[in-house]
Amino acid sequence: MSDNTAPRATFTHMKDGSGEDWKIIADSFGQFSQGLPDRIMDHLKLLQGDFGGFRIDRFQHCLQTATLAHRDGKDEEYVVCALLHDIGDTLGTFNHADVAAVLLEPFVSEANHWMVKHHAIFQGYYFFHYLGMDRHMRDNFQAHPHYRQTLEFVSKYDSPAFDPDGEILPLEHFEPMLRRVFAQPRQSLYKDAMAQNA
Repeated sequence: MSDNTAPRATFTHMKDGSGEDWKIIADSFGQFSQGLPDRIMDHLKLLQGDFGGFRIDRFQHCLQTATLAHRDGKDEEYVVCALLHDIGDTLGTFNHADVAAVLLEPFVSEANHWMVKHHAIFQGYYFFHYLGMDRHMRDNFQAHPHYRQTLEFVSKYDSPAFDPDGEILPLEHFEPMLRRVFAQPRQSLYKDAMAQNA
């Protein structure tokens, strides 16, 4: 919720902005960025009740994928990627993996980002041929350094996570991990500016 009493920049065109204007905007940005984990969790909850023809809803699928990765001893960043890998389903109907990857990119390793970005192609091995598509599309990436990690993610955690009788840890279990992963970007266009204005 925006604060209507908070200071605002005076310009109507960016070319006319002053240092003071941009300090106001940077301060506002810093405060807004602190709420990112809450906004992510709120958006993830939009998947509740969306079954899409599967046996469990998309929210439960995300939780179960993260649960499987967590129980298998994966680190927090990996588990958070598992939790959020399908968060793009609501907005990215035709590119859900890209949406999730863009959200995660400033905060995770290159390997985990690549895994999330490409998981839709890798899971296609199990069903693309039923839709008239090439199930072996993932083979195009066999020489890529993150191929094996993505293959493992899809085969061990993503693809088996549609079990109504399987363990599904609640979102509250993963919330502290999510908050730690999203506490500070590793890479961002604005990273240095944020540190300077902190």
